[in-house]
Parts: sequence; C-alpha cells; structure tokens
Amino acid sequence: MTYKDVPKVELHHHIEGAAPPALVRDMARARGLDISHIFDAQGAYSYRDFLQFLNVYEVATRPFSSPDDYALLMAVVAGEAAEQGVVYLETFLSPDFCGGRDPVAWQEYLAAMIEAAASAEQLGITLRGIVTAVRHSGPEAARETAVCAQETAGDFIVGFGMGGDENAGATAEFAYAFDMAREAGLRLTSHAGEWAGPASVRDALTHLKVERIGHGVRAIEDPELVALLADTGTVLEVCPGSNVALGVYPSWEAHPIARLRDAGVKVTVSTDDPPFFHTNMTREFEELERAFGWGLSEFAALNRVALDAAFCDDATRAEIAKRLEPADA
Repeated sequence: MTYKDVPKVELHHHIEGAAPPALVRDMARARGLDISHIFDAQGAYSYRDFLQFLNVYEVATRPFSSPDDYALLMAVVAGEAAEQGVVYLETFLSPDFCGGRDPVAWQEYLAAMIEAAASAEQLGITLRGIVTAVRHSGPEAARETAVCAQETAGDFIVGFGMGGDENAGATAEFAYAFDMAREAGLRLTSHAGEWAGPASVRDALTHLKVERIGHGVRAIEDPELVALLADTGTVLEVCPGSNVALGVYPSWEAHPIARLRDAGVKVTVSTDDPPFFHTNMTREFEELERAFGWGLSEFAALNRVALDAAFCDDATRAEIAKRLEPADA
C-alpha cells in the first residue's frame, strides 16, 4: 500500500487556493480575463514572497464569479482531494470572494457548494466548511463575514476562522467577529504563528479564544507557549509543504512539526493551498517519512488527532472513524 491509499483527514485547506491552475486559466479565458501574469512559463502559479502570494491568490479567484462557478470548483477540488485518499476535508470558504460579503449572495454561493459537496460523497469524501474572514480586509469586514457565518451555521458550515496577512491589524480588533460566530454555535480557528511569530499565537488564544490554530509552527520559538499548547490541548493545523514552499523554513528537515509533537502538542497535517505549493496529502506524508522517519503508525495517530479536532458533529465523526480503520490496521 502506498501513502496515496492511506485514508486521511485534512483540516486546513482553502478552496480557492486548491483551484488547479489549468482550471483557473480556462475560466479566465472563457470570461475574457487576462490574468496570465500570475503564472510562470510552465503554467504554475508564480509569486516571490508571501505578500505577493496573497495577491496572486486573490487574482486567481476572479474567474469564479457565480454560484455555479463555485459549485464547479468544489467538485474539482473534492475530486482531487479524494484521489489523494482524503476522506474528510474541512475547507475555508470566504464570503469576500463569494458575493462580496452580501449575506443573500453568500447563501446562493453556499447552496451551490453544498450541493456539489453532497455529490462528492460518492467519491468517499465528506466535506465541511469553515467561514473565513480575510484579516487584511479589516475588522469591520470580519464582522460582515461573521454575519454570513451566523446566518448559515449548521450541518455544513461548522466553523469560523481568519486567514490573510497575520501582520494586518491588532488581533483584539477581530474579537467581536469571533464572539458573533461563537454565539452562533460555530467552532473557532485562526491563522497565527506562520509569519507574525509566537506572539500571534498567544494573541489568538487570548483574544479570539480559538480551539485550533492554523499553522502555529512558530510557537516553537517560545518554550512556555509550547508548554501551554500542550497543556491546553490546542490543536495546530500544520502545513509543512506550505511552510517550506513559502520560506518559513528552509527545508522539511528544519520544520518543527516533529519537535512540537515530541513536546506533547497536538499536531495535524494539511496542504493549505496544494497547487500553489506543489503538494498534496500524499506528498505531505511521503516527505514527513523522508524527513523524520514517520510511518503508518504515526500517520494513523495524526489522523486520530485530526478527527478528534474536526468541527463536525459526532455522527459524522463516527462515520469518518470507520473509514480510517484501514490506516489503523
């Protein structure tokens, strides 16, 4: 059995960031959009650094301008994830890109995505959505995003989070949006500890009161914070391939995921934006084996942590647990 055949749980994944470059080019061409500058000579996404990556990401969303477009995107992304053995996927969905944070338009986009996700169940993959604010759009936009989240919380929309530029604005300024989502019964996560350092992880825990941290890897620079994460059972949504591709760490061997895990921190593995970083869940497993000697037992343990930390209901969790049994054998 290859790692492609191992059932996997993925918690940190952006739907637009998973759009294959060929699909984006085809959609842009059909709409008369010239976005050729975001691709390299080989047709892959091209960027120099994290801030340009954010810009390229937002340009790549432009061809997707209707609910039907996002239904197609959901279907393609779900199919590619399922091909890599993913049996449960939580994907970040941003009303910024789906109707400009208008609650009525957002519901139309979401309905189309839910229908596509339901169809993907036949591939053996279950999807859930996490409504995600874009940090560099500001606190007021985050509140508007939280309204969209409140009005669509339910079986499919199970969480609320925040991505984007971690250095934009003070974390406390976004607390109100997270309070709104919490009151709607949504579970909470936020990007931190990728570019802004360990202090951003503390801020997310203190001000946003999240139970998971997106990335969080730079917590390793603060031993007291590492101990806190371990003591509280805070789960890190770690994306090693993303971190290496963007230059947060120079190599897989230098990545702190193994040190965090050895220190008792609950870590999981995800792809973030797979085609941007030339990765998928199979490659993540393969590289972790190469760098740290991890094998089936370690990956089964990572899956169990991820499933326990998933924002889905208990009935869904029990069903996914059955699909993971081959990985535990």
